[in-house]
Amino acid sequence: MAGGFLPLFPEAVGAPTLREVADAVRQSGIESLPDARRRADEARYQEVHVRSGLTRSMGMPFKWALNPYRGCTHACEYCYARKYQRHLELNASDDFSSLILVKRNLPEVLRRELSRATWARETVAVGTATDPYQPIEGHYRITRRSLEALVDAGTPFSVVTKGPMIVRDADVLARAAQSSGCTVYMSVPTVLEDVWASLEPGTAHPRQRLRAVRQLLDAGIDASVFMMPLVPGLSTSRTSIDRTLFAIAEAGVPFSGSGVARFDPGAREHFFAFLAREHPGLLEGYERLYPRVSAPATYASAVKKVVTDTLERLRAAGRLRIRLKP
Repeated sequence: MAGGFLPLFPEAVGAPTLREVADAVRQSGIESLPDARRRADEARYQEVHVRSGLTRSMGMPFKWALNPYRGCTHACEYCYARKYQRHLELNASDDFSSLILVKRNLPEVLRRELSRATWARETVAVGTATDPYQPIEGHYRITRRSLEALVDAGTPFSVVTKGPMIVRDADVLARAAQSSGCTVYMSVPTVLEDVWASLEPGTAHPRQRLRAVRQLLDAGIDASVFMMPLVPGLSTSRTSIDRTLFAIAEAGVPFSGSGVARFDPGAREHFFAFLAREHPGLLEGYERLYPRVSAPATYASAVKKVVTDTLERLRAAGRLRIRLKP
């Protein structure tokens, strides 16, 4: 890897590891990745080899995570996963959505891990860092092959996504539903056109996501909607919350909860720069609201009250299935 550049012909020597990518970028920048192919969406895709598939998670409601990609062309401005770019010497802004690391050998590595006698078949959370159904999945099918490995190994799993492409894999998900079990959570923070376009520029339309959930339910798959993250001043208005919950009710799909955005280091700097550029009138309020990673509990409670009030109206009218965790 002379001069900090990765080999020009990875098929001859094997794709680089994540650590080799990080070392190359630190020494010579993104241009040290000559094999990162630029596709029609203007993002570049660098194939990498991983030594492990499953990641042990600490302080989370799940023990194991699986992420087929690093970086995401959905480019959600608020995405907490932007903070992980720093681990690879990449920035949390443009690099996050324009350079995608593709874990080409993940399904094979995962199968080896799942075949170990010590594997206890604990639930695996898929898509905890970047979306497993971002558009490039249509080409690589790494998520699909990973889910097939989980099903074959009798391992339950959950999937969090904003990608309607998940309906392509309804057959695999249905197999899981009939055996080890699976749950799909679709993220739909708002259905307001202007807010969606501003905050989630690379995602499918929110109502398309709701239709996808309906299709999964009709296929016998446990699927529901998260209205999160709610972004202060943009998707926390009563109008946004009301219209989104009413859209969920009209789609005939279950609602599983909501939550206010948090901004970890890395994600915070990116989002505040986005506010300064696109919504400068909100910046001063954010600086007061977020002296730390999370908004104050009093603010989160006030937003929850707006959500609860709308839920009560819908519940009283028998229009919404609520699936809230205690």
